[in-house]
Amino acid sequence: MAAVNMVAALNMALRQEMEANPSVLVLGEDVGVNGGVFRVTEGLLEKFGGERVMDTPLSESGIVGAAIGMAAYGFLPVAEIQFMGFIYGAFEQLASHASRLRARSRGRFSCPLVVRTPYGAGIKAIELHSESTEAMFAHIPGLKVVVPSGPASAKGLLASAIRDPDPVLFLEPTRLYRMIREEVPEEPYTIPIGRARMAKKGRDLTVISWGSMLHRALKAAENYDADVIDLQSLKPWDEEAVMASVKKTGRAVIVQEAPKTCGFASEVAAAIAEEAIAWLRAPIMRVAAYDVALPLPRLEDFYIPKTVRIRNTIDEALKY
Repeated sequence: MAAVNMVAALNMALRQEMEANPSVLVLGEDVGVNGGVFRVTEGLLEKFGGERVMDTPLSESGIVGAAIGMAAYGFLPVAEIQFMGFIYGAFEQLASHASRLRARSRGRFSCPLVVRTPYGAGIKAIELHSESTEAMFAHIPGLKVVVPSGPASAKGLLASAIRDPDPVLFLEPTRLYRMIREEVPEEPYTIPIGRARMAKKGRDLTVISWGSMLHRALKAAENYDADVIDLQSLKPWDEEAVMASVKKTGRAVIVQEAPKTCGFASEVAAAIAEEAIAWLRAPIMRVAAYDVALPLPRLEDFYIPKTVRIRNTIDEALKY
C-alpha cells in the first residue's frame, strides 16, 4: 500500500473505473493533452484514447449539457470544471436538467453523471478560483454533493460517485491536492455516499466539518476530549452519526470554509436543534468565513477560519 497525495488517488480511481467499465468517459477543458489543470487526469488520454478522454471548448454549460445527454443514453461521463468559481455557467444544466431527469421521465431515464471540480481557498489563486459555495448545490433535490478530506476518502468516494445512478457534484479541496499523503490501497474500493467518518473520538464536544477544514478542526481539537466528524457527503449527509455524537457530548461546533449566512453548517445546526435539542448543554456554534466576497490572495488567510478561531469557539462551547 503506497502513501500518495489526493491527485494520485483521484487519478487511480478514474483509471480503475475506466478499466472496469468502458462506458466511463472523461471530458472537460484540458483534461486530455495537459492532464487537467491540477494533473488529476494525467496519462488517461494515452491509455484510453481520444474517444474516452475528450478535451472540450471553454464552455461550462456545454460540458455539463453534453455530459447529461451522454448519461441519459447509457454512458457514465465524468466532467471536469476547472474551478468551482466557473461552475455557475453550468448551474442551469445541473438544476433544471441533471437533477430532474429521473423525476421528469418518471424513472425511464436516470443521469449517472459526475461533475468534478476543485473548490476552496488555500492556494492563493486569483478571483473565482477559490469559491466554496457547496450549499447552493446541496439545496437542489436530485443532486448529490460529495467532499473528500484526504487521498483515501477521495479514491473511494469518487468510485462510488461514478457508479451512482444519479448526478453527483464531486468537490475536491484544492488545498489538499498535494498537502497530505495517506496510504491508499491499490485495489479498487468504494466508500458509501452519505456516510460520515469519525476522525477523532471523545466525550465532551462534537466538532463537525468537511473538506480541508476538517484538518484545521482536528488540529484545534487535538487537546480536547472531542468527537470530530468528517461528513464526507453533504447531500445526503449522515444525520444519524451526527445526532448520536451530539446526544453523547451535548455540545456541537460546526466548521465550514464558506461564508456563514445560509452555509451548509446552518442546515446541520437546524437539524441538531430539531432532533437533539433536549440533549444540548450549550448553544450550537458555527465557525465560518465572513459574509464578503472572497478576497484576493494577500487577505485570503484572514478570510478562511483559522485554527485559533475554531479553538476559541470550542472553549466558548465548553464554558456552558
